[in-house]
Amino acid sequence: MTPYQIALVQESFAAVAPDPEGAATLFYGKLFTADPSLRSLFRGDMKEQGRKLMGTIALVVAGLTRLDTIIAAVEQLGRRHADYGVRDAHYHVVGETLIDTLAEALGPRFTSEVREAWAAAYAVLATTMMAAAARRHCATATA
Repeated sequence: MTPYQIALVQESFAAVAPDPEGAATLFYGKLFTADPSLRSLFRGDMKEQGRKLMGTIALVVAGLTRLDTIIAAVEQLGRRHADYGVRDAHYHVVGETLIDTLAEALGPRFTSEVREAWAAAYAVLATTMMAAAARRHCATATA
């Protein structure tokens, strides 16, 4: 990611962050519409899940300028998600849903540049999570 893309992600997230519950509700509504089978992966309180989602996004967005400070947490998140049953194919629908959610929440402020910046940020997050999950799977399979 370029410094400009990082700034775009951080500025656009700052516009969504004041209403984390609304953003999370919008996201999960879109996610379960896009892939109803994903609902079965969520067994707990969805308001709490929404708080976790927005907290994780905030952590990642804040850490984009210093990825080394968040890699361990993102890898742990990937391993936990694998334990919950998340598969690589799920990351695609989640990424599209995140982009769709941001587009709706930001309206005209969601320019093509902002879209590309978020796609790049999500690619870093998803790739790191999937790699950590794959390493866990390999370690478990050889144990």
